[in-house]
Amino acid sequence: MLGASLNKAFYHPNPSLQSPWNCAQLGLFVFPLSPFLGAVGLGFAVLFTWLQQSQTINRRPLNWGLALLSVFLLITAGFAENKIDALLGLFNFLPFFLVFIGLSALIQTPAQLRQMAWILVISSSPIVIMGFGQLFWGWSLNLQFLWIVLEWTIAPTGEPPGRMASILMHANSLAAYLAFIFILALGLWLEQWQSGIGYQLLDIRYWISAISKRQGKIFSHNSPPSSLSPIPFIFLTVAVVANFVALILTNSRNGWAIAIFACLAFTLYQGWRLLVGCVAAMVTGVLLAAFAPNAIAQFFRQFVPYSIWARLNDDMYPDRPVALMRKTQWEFAWSLSQQHPLTGWGLRSFSGLYKAHTQINIGHPHNLFLMLSAETGFPSALLYSGFIGCILIAAVQLLWKSQDIEPKDRLIFFSYLLVLIGWMLFNTVDVTLFDFRLNLFSWWLLAAVCGVSLKLSKIGGSLSKIYSLDG
Repeated sequence: MLGASLNKAFYHPNPSLQSPWNCAQLGLFVFPLSPFLGAVGLGFAVLFTWLQQSQTINRRPLNWGLALLSVFLLITAGFAENKIDALLGLFNFLPFFLVFIGLSALIQTPAQLRQMAWILVISSSPIVIMGFGQLFWGWSLNLQFLWIVLEWTIAPTGEPPGRMASILMHANSLAAYLAFIFILALGLWLEQWQSGIGYQLLDIRYWISAISKRQGKIFSHNSPPSSLSPIPFIFLTVAVVANFVALILTNSRNGWAIAIFACLAFTLYQGWRLLVGCVAAMVTGVLLAAFAPNAIAQFFRQFVPYSIWARLNDDMYPDRPVALMRKTQWEFAWSLSQQHPLTGWGLRSFSGLYKAHTQINIGHPHNLFLMLSAETGFPSALLYSGFIGCILIAAVQLLWKSQDIEPKDRLIFFSYLLVLIGWMLFNTVDVTLFDFRLNLFSWWLLAAVCGVSLKLSKIGGSLSKIYSLDG
């Protein structure tokens, strides 16, 4: 069953888009290990899609919104104090707008979402393995082939030391990546469980039947059907556990929060009330260990590891300068926004301004939306946020109010919706666009959710008119 569905997903529903779909799949597969080669594959996919679907692309008002945002960003660069830095900062946005526009026209079906989720989960395996090697076996590597075609750098104890980073540039970057992969892997695992394979593997008759067949014996006609291969389910089980453990080892509070949020959301969606209670009880115990009065906290700290509760309440880093705290950075970014509310200070300006103010070098204010307000002004920040909000609202309405999505496809669509919400939450306490992998991944994610919603949604009213003319 799984093999047939995956084979079907290799073929695009529109034969004229088969070549770009092949390029997209190949690019997505190699992208985590070689961003350059992956970007080349995705670039060809976008180019071929633009050539094939230019009329459809030009008719979508959502794409007009991106064009307007591009104009706003160019204007803000013209008013920036450091125009060169601001123009360089545009490269974190404008090329990715083109990627979104092309991929949102290419990705049209839930089967494609499922196929891409499998590709991403499989391709994450080497990164997780290298992360474990980095922390537990002291692996170190500095491999560079043809400049940026292949560039792997592994610090033997992590980056920062003691925190898993694998081949990504920082533990927080790996945490964001693993959190999103964890959600997709968990969604695929739940699909496999719902197909009956989980119950099959728990049935002793299945294993007796399998052993008997290997020995050439015929088992009772009452043995359960074994048409479903257990290999995908077993792989996903390992992937979910490995990604979750690796996520813990990144020591990222943001990643932990996203993973717990996803688990709660999945259990609520599945209606597993007992598991909801168990997860909620565990989270409550951890929070009490970290933040409760000392008399109460000491009891829970007998069960919660120090590395978790001390990381949550910052006891692990008691002498951290005030300027390194997110609250201080957010307040400074908000003050910058109020001083230049229309055009901001220019992209890539926050770091220099904050260093001049605090004598501490911080690359960004750890909040994407505050950063955009400070660097590009309120109009651009609101347009950017409105663009994402439009995609999110339409996707939620499609999932909960529309009958156009098949029941068997709802779980994978819900998984992507969770990743999108997780990405938004992560960017309220960090900024992912400075990592090329994460930036391209986020625009691919937006394009995937948008493209499928456009194809399936028949929601009436003003929202559909804003969202699409061809949905």
